[in-house]
Amino acid sequence: MKKLSIIVVAAVLSLSTSAFAAEVTGVLVDLACYTKDKANTTNAHKGMGEACAQSCAKNGNTVALVTEKGDVYELMTMGDLAGEKNAKLVPHMSHTVTLTGDVTDVKGKKTIHATALKMISK
Repeated sequence: MKKLSIIVVAAVLSLSTSAFAAEVTGVLVDLACYTKDKANTTNAHKGMGEACAQSCAKNGNTVALVTEKGDVYELMTMGDLAGEKNAKLVPHMSHTVTLTGDVTDVKGKKTIHATALKMISK
């Protein structure tokens, strides 16, 4: 019985945490700043000067992608784009981009392990 319970729990968890390759388009933001002020997806956050989002990203803060529908995808810090304190993302903060990578949705929290970035607009 105990073995069956473990198998059932494992099966349920695997169904709720599936990852799939996708392209997602949206604006790159500093997750902490965006969480405080969801209306602000620009680089000039309240009273912080023009380069706040870039500065936060350079410090290694969590970067997210916000879609037109308001979905927020947290970029995984390990990997091609978000590694080395977001070095490849910094120039694109507050721009509209398309990210390609593995997407995961766990209980409404969306993440993307981005492997490619395509610039859409500044």
